[in-house]
Amino acid sequence: MSNASFWKGVLPAITTPFHADGSVDHAFLAKHAVQLVDAGSTAIVPLGSLGEAATLSFDEKVAIVATLVKAVGDRVPVVPGIAALSTDEAVKLAQAVKAVGAGGLMVLPVYVYTSDWHEAAAHARAVLGATDLPCILYNNPVAYRTDILPAQIAQLAGEFANLQAVKESSGEIRRFAAIKELLGDRLVLLVGMDDAIVEGLAVGAEGWIAGLVNAYPVESVTLFELARDGGYAASADLYNWFLPLLRLDTVPKFVQLIKLVQAKVGLGSETVRAPRLVVEGAERTEALAIIDHAIATKKA
Repeated sequence: MSNASFWKGVLPAITTPFHADGSVDHAFLAKHAVQLVDAGSTAIVPLGSLGEAATLSFDEKVAIVATLVKAVGDRVPVVPGIAALSTDEAVKLAQAVKAVGAGGLMVLPVYVYTSDWHEAAAHARAVLGATDLPCILYNNPVAYRTDILPAQIAQLAGEFANLQAVKESSGEIRRFAAIKELLGDRLVLLVGMDDAIVEGLAVGAEGWIAGLVNAYPVESVTLFELARDGGYAASADLYNWFLPLLRLDTVPKFVQLIKLVQAKVGLGSETVRAPRLVVEGAERTEALAIIDHAIATKKA
């Protein structure tokens, strides 16, 4: 099984829009996905951390995937995050989203429970083995407290042909080279932290599961292409403008902050689902200063 070409590009970790009453806004979700694909995204990744998946019910998750498949599934694959409180639920979710048209899966560690490699590997094997869809393994020890090391990633890659890519979000840029050293081109490497995209591409990554793309889709795709084709020198001007915004993706309230940017540029609402609340006070003032400066200094 060859690696799918859609891993090699900008894959938005799409936010989940909510109505004021907390229900999912499917109409805006579909419209937003079209905007992201029109800008050049190569896939849509719902139900991740940025998509507030931990607050969504099983049925809501499946309905979100169905909406996205209907909106853009004939143009790019929909690659939902598969995360749950139990392995059994994760397996059922993987099967359910395939049934409504998902084109791939992003396999996350279980919520809440911090496992060792023996347990984390068993969970990943169960999900990877439950489907023939192309899969990406998501390593984010900061958020999930489970760190999947390069040698462990290589172990899973040797067992599952449908494991095609890795989203690396450890914050340790040397991980990309370590994975490449072990696996060569067996897996596609994707950057999972917005403020490391240029550096990640320089050391072997070929894709970006992006957050601020929700607010700045054209700029995100342009940055990716400049850095991919010309490195830091070609992308420096855009990267320097974008970096203060991209860093909003790496703090605890990244969901609220990215949705605030969306609201400010007219590409969404900042409504989040509790226990998250919109940012207020000094935190909001500081964020708005960054956002307003970016809007004021953005080149046409």
